[in-house]
Amino acid sequence: MKPTEIQQIPSTIAALEDYVPFARDHLPESIWAYIHSGSADDHSFRQNQQRYGSIQLYNRVLRDLSHGNTRTQLLGRSCAHPLMLAPVSYQKMAHPDGEMAVAMAAAAQETPYVLSTLASTRMEEVATCGGEQWFQLYFQTSRARTLPLIRRAEESGYRAIMVTVDSPVNGLRNALQRVGFDMPPGISAVNLKDLPDTPLVDVPEGGSQIFQGLMSKAPTWQDIDWLKRQTPLPIIIKGILHPDDARLARDHGAEGIVISNHGGRTLDTAPSPIDVLPEIRAAVGQDYLLLIDSGIRRGSDVFKALALGANAAMIGRPIMYALATAGAMGVAHVIRLLRDELEVTMALTGCATIKDIGPHCLWRPN
Repeated sequence: MKPTEIQQIPSTIAALEDYVPFARDHLPESIWAYIHSGSADDHSFRQNQQRYGSIQLYNRVLRDLSHGNTRTQLLGRSCAHPLMLAPVSYQKMAHPDGEMAVAMAAAAQETPYVLSTLASTRMEEVATCGGEQWFQLYFQTSRARTLPLIRRAEESGYRAIMVTVDSPVNGLRNALQRVGFDMPPGISAVNLKDLPDTPLVDVPEGGSQIFQGLMSKAPTWQDIDWLKRQTPLPIIIKGILHPDDARLARDHGAEGIVISNHGGRTLDTAPSPIDVLPEIRAAVGQDYLLLIDSGIRRGSDVFKALALGANAAMIGRPIMYALATAGAMGVAHVIRLLRDELEVTMALTGCATIKDIGPHCLWRPN
């Protein structure tokens, strides 16, 4: 029998990773595999965190930081800190309150929350939780199926559309195959109900289910152009790792991108986002919005991402670990931990404000 949700954060949870064993105890094996695994052999999944640990920081001393703060700007709006909650699907798998709990925690901690297309709660309900909310869009198999999602997001008050583009086909989710994963009863992508039907792709004899099947319906840059014409909301493209794609996103009118390898869930052995961040920043210029996710577990990781050129950092899996353990309280605690750790890192590196953080804060061997 699984333990019940804890009612008070135990003192043994001092960092984000401390939630992992609690979440493991609270979740069935198949759901744990869904949350805590990557693609194929999990190389990217493991490397994402490890790469942050290899980056070293200079400490700086005897500076007056009494005026310090973590405020920043995202899409022209003032934010309390450079932390965001990434879109994570089916959050009711971790807790019955699902997306509602996460959105309430985000609002309480002044943290932008990105709702997944594959949410297990209707977007209109989640919007009532307040705070800064963006909608993550997966292009559907036709524009007729995609457009209603955009309109509902606009009408519900979401402030931006974050388009995920790095998973036109699923990664090799071998861990899910091994445990025989099935979606739990009562949990589904409720926002995709009642969309217009799209005819199935008729793969020619001898054709590929990937190339002539799934990829024949996959989005292209022309779909980004179409999306720009459909909505006044800012468009953020999620899943960029190559500097040429970053330039294309900018040139096609996206207001920003998320440097991401989908938490290691799509192409295994893809580079870690933190490693390609400097090259992408150089490619798009200093004023273009760059967000980053995949592998962030410490406030010092957020600091390192900012130092290398990111404007803000997003967390995904830690949301689910904390949600499974302690509901909305756990999610709020995770955000607070990261923010406190970021402030400590800023203090010890001599940075009073986010603008003070840069490459000069990082030690590099000769």
